[in-house]
Amino acid sequence: MLDIKFIRENSKKVKQAVADKGIDLSIDELLKIDAERKTLQQKINELREDRNKLAQAAQGGRPSDEQIAKGKNLKEEIAKLEAEDREVEAKFKNLMLLTPQIPARGTPVGPDESGNVETRKWGDIPKFDFKQKDHLSLGKDLDIIDTERGVKVSGFRGYFLKNEGALLQNALMQFAIAKMAKAGFNMITPPIIVKEFALFGTGYFPFGKGDNYEIANLNEEESGEIMKDKLYLAGTSEVGIGAYHANEILEESELPKLYFGFSPCYRREIGGYGKDTRGIYRVHEFIKVEQFVLCKNDYKESESWHKKMIKISESILKQLNIPHRVIQICTGDMGAGKYKMFDIESWMPSRNNYGETHSASNLGDWQARRLNIKYKKNNGEKEYVHTLNNTAIASPRVLISLLECNQNSDGSINIPKVLHKYLPSGLKKIEKK
Repeated sequence: MLDIKFIRENSKKVKQAVADKGIDLSIDELLKIDAERKTLQQKINELREDRNKLAQAAQGGRPSDEQIAKGKNLKEEIAKLEAEDREVEAKFKNLMLLTPQIPARGTPVGPDESGNVETRKWGDIPKFDFKQKDHLSLGKDLDIIDTERGVKVSGFRGYFLKNEGALLQNALMQFAIAKMAKAGFNMITPPIIVKEFALFGTGYFPFGKGDNYEIANLNEEESGEIMKDKLYLAGTSEVGIGAYHANEILEESELPKLYFGFSPCYRREIGGYGKDTRGIYRVHEFIKVEQFVLCKNDYKESESWHKKMIKISESILKQLNIPHRVIQICTGDMGAGKYKMFDIESWMPSRNNYGETHSASNLGDWQARRLNIKYKKNNGEKEYVHTLNNTAIASPRVLISLLECNQNSDGSINIPKVLHKYLPSGLKKIEKK
């Protein structure tokens, strides 16, 4: 969310961001409703002042019939205007929730992923002197991935990881957790069942509402009362960690706050309907280690953290010896709240291309305004923090690269050396049983 004062004073700039990000929003309509809202509030305040003066005039004696009639008229008029104000305020809030962050200077302008720009590559693309297999064939032959029973039990895009496949995923998570802890980040296992405010606050609502699973059964409080808040399954631990400090004022000395979350994630993938239907690239549930930073309201500082977070993810892929590239995301593909965004794509031989495995975003204070997270500066002033997030590792998507890039002619798979210590003793290769 942007500051309404900023929108009033920079409407041209905000309109450009709306156009560049492809958001269905009229800034002129927002400003018109903002003006209506201000006029209504002014009228209500004036009428309340008249009512107070009338009450003061009647003190010490019985009010006259004229005063009683006037007081009744004021009460009715105020009630009518307050009802109008609530309606206008709701419209204003809904439009404010759609206002996008102004993208960083130099962000490529484009309508969709076709406008994204590759910034760098790492690693040699593996070349095989035998007929390579995709991860599904490898998984079936080695009895480590089962999508047939996954669909039977869970439905479309369901899957089982088994045996060494499950052990390998666990090793990847342990490796990433150790890496994040060594980098000075503090671990959080956040709740994945979250209230609606957390999804609005982090910016996943209203934009991606269809991609989140809503818990349909009513939730009871300990008192037996039905909880009024709707509950959802979060698509990333960013939601829980982002809302962790909602409505709090931190001290400047506390910043930056460095967190990493470890959690399952759930996404309906409405936007991905019909895409990547084969394999485990696009699934409804997965597991992830996520980086999250809150820092001072200073783009120089938050951009520095953005680069550091991306480097951590790149170093994880380098240690796993997975070829990858870094992509700067264009305006039409980056989402409303992003100031600057990069994806990391890992090489997937079966696609003969790179596939997204990491996503790193600097949201400036856009997210913090929605969540109302501030900090008190040393001079006593209060500012909204900047928030950033980035994938450290997510599975099963990264398994596609790892399995396919490390396959051998006999169908076995070499396990990267950095994972050996997180696996049962002696497991350095996955072989057919």
